[in-house]
Amino acid sequence: MSNLKNLPTGGVVVIAVILALFALAVVLLFHTAARYRLLAAKAKGDGRDEDGRGFRAALLEEFAAAYKKYGPDTNTPAVISDVMGRKLSGLLLCERYLNNAVSLFVTLGLFGTFLGLSLAVVSLTELIGYSNTSEWLSVLDSVGGGLLSALSGMGVAFYTSLVGAGCSILLTILRTILSPQSAREKLETRLELWLDNEVAPTLASGMAKNDAGLVRQMIEVMSASAAEIRKSLAAASDSYAQSTAASAARFEKSLAVCSEEVDKFNAAVATFKEGIHDFSEVDYNLRGSVERMDLAVRDLSGAMREINRRMGGDK
Repeated sequence: MSNLKNLPTGGVVVIAVILALFALAVVLLFHTAARYRLLAAKAKGDGRDEDGRGFRAALLEEFAAAYKKYGPDTNTPAVISDVMGRKLSGLLLCERYLNNAVSLFVTLGLFGTFLGLSLAVVSLTELIGYSNTSEWLSVLDSVGGGLLSALSGMGVAFYTSLVGAGCSILLTILRTILSPQSAREKLETRLELWLDNEVAPTLASGMAKNDAGLVRQMIEVMSASAAEIRKSLAAASDSYAQSTAASAARFEKSLAVCSEEVDKFNAAVATFKEGIHDFSEVDYNLRGSVERMDLAVRDLSGAMREINRRMGGDK
């Protein structure tokens, strides 16, 4: 323990990271294995699903939909894999981490090894640099410190490799004992047997089992298609009738407005005609008056000429 206290900070950090990842791997290993075994125990529907939209409910729903479409040709393992990928993605992620954790610990141990060797090389380089000076005797006291620093770097290399290899060995042993992969495969097998042997016989398949069934199925499909076509045509006819009625109503309204405008125009024309008739009478009366005035003026002129003539004769 005292040797670990004398390690450089980099070595302590690497060892702490390896131990933390190892502890996480152990926790995830127990959790994943226990979860798979619990699901396998409930594979036949003996236990309750914690939530109505959980893994088992989603599996039943997707299998029922696939069986209704494909019948006995349903690919049950593919359905199980698809639902597990969606509903148990966390467990699958934990399993992938456990599969790569062993090599991760070894890699971190090698990283610590190279880090320690680098520290040792730096210390030895400084120590050799002292030996090239003319004051060799004056630096003998620092030789022990340089060697201690170099040995600390070597300690980082060996301790990190030792911790990484030890964690890899322990995790490998635990994985062999608990074996989450085997628990998952057992779960998939039980689910497949449950779906094929117990759930499938209770489901109605949409696949025809013989030629007569296939013909009946084709007739049903064609009848359903014809019904959909009739429904679409009826909807289109109703829509066309409604649009035609709306257009006719708008056209009648436009005709009414046009009729009102025509009546107004006719009234204006009649008023204009009456005005023209009155103007014609005024013009006629005015012409008569002018003619009478002209005659009166002519008579007046004749009378004045006669008077002038007579007055001239008297002289």
